[in-house]
Amino acid sequence: MSKRDYYDVLGVSRNASPDELKKAYRSLAKKLHPDQNPGDKEAEQRFKELNEAYDALKDEQSRAAYDQFGHAAFDGGMGGRGPGGMGGGFGGASMSDIFDDLFGEFMGGRGGRGRRGGGGGGQMRGHDLRYNMEITLEEAFEGKKAQVRVPGSVACEACHGSGAAPGSSPITCPTCQGDGKVRASQGFFTIERTCPTCHGRGQTIDKPCPACQGAGRVEKERTLSVNIPAGVEDGTRIRLAGEGEAGMRGGPAGDLYIFLSVKPHRLFERDGADLFCRVPISMVTAAMGGEIEVPTLGGKKVKVKIPEGAQTGRQFRLRAKGMPVVNSRETGDLYIQITIETPVNLTRKQKDLLKAFEDASDPSNSPESTGFFAKVKEFWDGFQS
Repeated sequence: MSKRDYYDVLGVSRNASPDELKKAYRSLAKKLHPDQNPGDKEAEQRFKELNEAYDALKDEQSRAAYDQFGHAAFDGGMGGRGPGGMGGGFGGASMSDIFDDLFGEFMGGRGGRGRRGGGGGGQMRGHDLRYNMEITLEEAFEGKKAQVRVPGSVACEACHGSGAAPGSSPITCPTCQGDGKVRASQGFFTIERTCPTCHGRGQTIDKPCPACQGAGRVEKERTLSVNIPAGVEDGTRIRLAGEGEAGMRGGPAGDLYIFLSVKPHRLFERDGADLFCRVPISMVTAAMGGEIEVPTLGGKKVKVKIPEGAQTGRQFRLRAKGMPVVNSRETGDLYIQITIETPVNLTRKQKDLLKAFEDASDPSNSPESTGFFAKVKEFWDGFQS
């Protein structure tokens, strides 16, 4: 069976940039990695094919040879000089750390796989977890301590996370000698690939732990306490280090991220640390002035003096009556915006009183409408002339 074109394997064009190659490789490697597809032989074969293609194309010199000679550049038929034959240190060293580059980021930026000499061979950092929590604006104002139930993986108690049955322990992989990678000569080049026996872990387990089947972790729901500080905003992310999924075979645990969303409030709208409240007042209060009581988010009442002739849209600022600022002594302000309510469902007597008021009024009582209609008159007079 003939090999597929390496560019087709990666799903990129022949003029793809190095960054595009890397991006395509990472995307496919995450989907096809054996850890994500246990027992799937087709995925395992495609993963090997993907690594072979990227190994050949990631290096400038190797890619140039492939572009010129195709697969023949790596089958020893082009008169190659063996490993390192192109000089300049090109060979195994330039092909190394492909999994450190990929899975260090894929597994949370912590160096996903242990290696010989690096401590904890065969270990893998656990996945980070996300928990979505909805809180009220009052809870965001005051802060709270919440209990969350988190399903996930924890270290196996029977084997203490090693994955090996009690009384035994993981052994160094005989294929790669604990390195997690194997090297093979292909024509001009020495290609470094993930060890097919241990899948890059550097260790194998002869006697898997019966409680966790060799994974070193088991599924278990946990209850955690989360402190939500006063003043948090919608979209705030709280990180709980080490509270994510347990690592594989004794590896470090991932982190738990709490994503907060704040419910809309029936009275207040929020903008940063400031609060806004729309308050309707009567036409009489707006015209004659008066005093109104408004609520604050802390549950207290505050009196606001309305001056005579107040208009819709006017704002009154109440200092330090808004939201607290996280990790600060500062507090936002509360803005009261008035709207004037037009009377409805009038009785005959009320209508007569309003008519008498209108008859007794003059243009100075309504300067805005008087000014507007004066401009309208000027506008029409301009057309007529």
